[in-house]
Amino acid sequence: MVSASVIGTLHQTDQELTLAINSWSTPWSDSFWTMMSDIKLWIPAYILCAVFLFKMLGWKKALIVLASAALAFGMCDQISNLVKHSVSRLRPCYSFPMLEGGLNVLEKRGGFFGFFSAHAANAFSFAVCMILGLSNDKTHSYSAFSKGIITWATLVSISRVFVGKHYLGDVIVGALIGIMIGYLIGSLSNLIIRKYIDRISSPTTLEEPSPSGFPSTP
Repeated sequence: MVSASVIGTLHQTDQELTLAINSWSTPWSDSFWTMMSDIKLWIPAYILCAVFLFKMLGWKKALIVLASAALAFGMCDQISNLVKHSVSRLRPCYSFPMLEGGLNVLEKRGGFFGFFSAHAANAFSFAVCMILGLSNDKTHSYSAFSKGIITWATLVSISRVFVGKHYLGDVIVGALIGIMIGYLIGSLSNLIIRKYIDRISSPTTLEEPSPSGFPSTP
């Protein structure tokens, strides 16, 4: 068991780091972080990713990848809610020491508990599922896409610190859980694609015999 003193030290360090990051505030950056934190603004990103998947993978593989992303997203959301109410760690925007320390709160405070960040878990699980899904296309390199979607997930996650809704520790744990769940579900979807899509779409062609009964020469 982790001692109470260690937990207290970790919590204090998390508070200090969160306040330090949250203090990097300007009118422009506040608007940007509020935008990145708004889940409604993720919808265009999801639509673009879906269109891209259908174009690059075809409808069968794209549907499997999108289903895996939706499953991972839902799992992260439900697990986050369960852990939040089990751990019962107050969000920084409900903490008097954080508010007294100058915490900049840019959104409605929402629910009382914040460990761990569902935003971070959802964003990273989606990103990992997309990256693994596109690995089924061996004809293109998707390094730029991978870097872009990981950057997006990172910005979404850290925005939760800037808007005052989560501690940095909430975000880090959420991101790690999202990566883990995204990898597990994404790997399962790739296994399904290889077993049921690639194998069916690439049957072994038998060489037709020539009229003489001997194999034809090329």
